[in-house]
Amino acid sequence: MAETIAGIHIPDSAIARAATQLVRDTEDDLLYHHSRRVFCWAALTGERRGLDFDPELLYLGAMFHDMGLTKTYSSRDLRFEVDGANAAREFMRGYGVAERDIEDVWTAIALHTTPGIPEHMRPTVALVTAGVEMDVLGIAYNDFTHGQREHVCKCHPRGLNFKENIIDHFADGIRHKPLTTFGNVKADVLELKDPGYQRMNFCSIIRGSAWPS
Repeated sequence: MAETIAGIHIPDSAIARAATQLVRDTEDDLLYHHSRRVFCWAALTGERRGLDFDPELLYLGAMFHDMGLTKTYSSRDLRFEVDGANAAREFMRGYGVAERDIEDVWTAIALHTTPGIPEHMRPTVALVTAGVEMDVLGIAYNDFTHGQREHVCKCHPRGLNFKENIIDHFADGIRHKPLTTFGNVKADVLELKDPGYQRMNFCSIIRGSAWPS
């Protein structure tokens, strides 16, 4: 029987079920429930804004968006967002998904921690970021009803101290490749959690380049 959370129908196609199982088998409870909440917030946002979005593509973007934090899909030198996007692309190609749709999901995942850009792009890209921003940062929190927030979190609990725990998950997923945090929000995570981390400075890189002036 298809599942409905806060009025949102959870995709139940073969590819959606396979994605759910893969994420369930790969991620811990915190990241799994976070990813499912992200889909719900994203879909609710899409409905509220009157956007024409594909629920299945949105679901895949939400479910894979943090896969790059896991040991299974983490590379040595790519941003974790790109690792997750690459995992989603490989998975979707195995199901014969059109390349245009794969590109949308890839972009949605790759840009989900880059504020100010996704909101101007196609619905799948814009809404994955909106869902992440709601669940992690509380952006647009009051645009959701109390009933919506309560039902989503009843089905997929935040658990105790989600705020600190998600920061720890970010740190654990990127600590081994600190250079990938240059110019993005994850630099804040390692500055907080890794005493040995040294933040790179954009202006210092310009001044230290090989150019004579």
